[in-house]
Amino acid sequence: MRVAVTGTPGTGKTTAVERLDTRAGGHAHVVHLNDVIREEGLHDGEDPDRASLYADFEALGEWLDEHAPGDDAVVVESHLAHHFDADRVVVLRCHPETLESRLRERGEPTETARENAEAEALDVILGEAVQRHGADAVYEIDTTDRSPDEVAEEVRAAVAGERAPSAGTVDFTGWL
Repeated sequence: MRVAVTGTPGTGKTTAVERLDTRAGGHAHVVHLNDVIREEGLHDGEDPDRASLYADFEALGEWLDEHAPGDDAVVVESHLAHHFDADRVVVLRCHPETLESRLRERGEPTETARENAEAEALDVILGEAVQRHGADAVYEIDTTDRSPDEVAEEVRAAVAGERAPSAGTVDFTGWL
């Protein structure tokens, strides 16, 4: 089974899946898709304004099919993970104000942090995940006031099928 863990940058994806892998005793194979893009050269150059890479989606899909086929428990983590085949999609969410603060603390430019906060308030990644995978495969988790271990436990429950799909349960549109 392949599970995508996705969300706007700053929602806690990397931290949650790193804790998930540890808590699962290493049974879940975790793929950090952004690392794969960089390390395997699966991109079409760099966006000079954002200092980020343009992902080659076709090459990434082929890489995932070869290296993370989903026969075992595979967790694919990235703000792009929902663009690929998955049995379940976990969308991590965070209040836009908190998200913007987290991104600025990590050194993101004010404009980038604001843009990501607005995307979070508008449910951009959630909408894309539901459109591609259907609401019955999407699990939404609000990370705003939760510890990394609490978030990892929620992700684990979604991966294990112990939690009902929950697309549309988090609403930050009032922030706009």
